[in-house]
Amino acid sequence: MATQNFEDIVGDFEFLDDWEDRYRYVIELGKSMDPLDDVFRVDANKVHGCASQVWLQSYIEDGVYRFDGDSDALIVRGLIAVLRALYNGVPTQQIAAIDAPAELARLGLNDHLSAQRSNGVRSMVERIRSVAAQG
Repeated sequence: MATQNFEDIVGDFEFLDDWEDRYRYVIELGKSMDPLDDVFRVDANKVHGCASQVWLQSYIEDGVYRFDGDSDALIVRGLIAVLRALYNGVPTQQIAAIDAPAELARLGLNDHLSAQRSNGVRSMVERIRSVAAQG
């Protein structure tokens, strides 16, 4: 089950008919995120398997998963924002139950991302699941 923040994005996507508008919307989501503090832009937070540079800084507070992230690519930064909407605030024991590919398919992202970007999203999801499983 997706978070309300993710459902809001799904709802917004339903009003955007053109993929170009959806693409711009994802970029705007990324631009609206606070930048990741330089202290967290370290190799330990770097997500490997992404074409661009990606950092995810995860936190677990009272059994609830949260993360911040950043990228040097605007569209990837937007994809991080989408993943934050999907995962932030979810109890750690429920993270593995979220079917990220199915949820992202609701946005039509699978059809419009390059193979490299899709691999990057998969790598980010794997990182999120791994950290949540350890927490």
